[in-house]
Amino acid sequence: MDHDKVVLDGDDMRRTLVRIAHEIVERNDGAGGADLAIVGIHRRGAILARRIHGLLVDLLEHDLPIGDLDIAFYRDDVGRRAEQPTVHASHVDFPIDGLTVVLVDDVLFTGRTVRSAIEALFDYGRPARVQLAVLADRGHRELPIRPDYVGKNLPTSRAERVNVRVEELDDVDEVRIAALTGVTA
Repeated sequence: MDHDKVVLDGDDMRRTLVRIAHEIVERNDGAGGADLAIVGIHRRGAILARRIHGLLVDLLEHDLPIGDLDIAFYRDDVGRRAEQPTVHASHVDFPIDGLTVVLVDDVLFTGRTVRSAIEALFDYGRPARVQLAVLADRGHRELPIRPDYVGKNLPTSRAERVNVRVEELDDVDEVRIAALTGVTA
């Protein structure tokens, strides 16, 4: 098996995000999206959230709140890691009480990042519901977390890494599976 292959290119990513936006509208159509907010998880989840937000604004024909979360200090391994976490500012500049908040991330793996994001989100208030949208779900869950919206399921081994690259940071849109160096399956 080729251990460094592109599984989604730029066109695939665009189509996938359009589909996710449509699914969000379909599942939350009760109030025309009036009680909906989008919050991305830093870094690439926040970029994907902005893209989904733009698509939702077009579909719903009105604006909706958007924010982003830094979860660096909410991680359960923050004191156990050799390197210090990279800290970004969180921006949730709207009341989330009573809203349906769609958390957006690039890759769902063990579920620990999402758990951290939910904990961070609840520091801003008490949403009515929290839904999860991910570009790629690679499995290997350690916590009982399941996405509501999935761009692509990517069965992987623990000896592989899923790399999401976005134009805004990496000059290309793609999802690539690569072998971890020095790790055996």
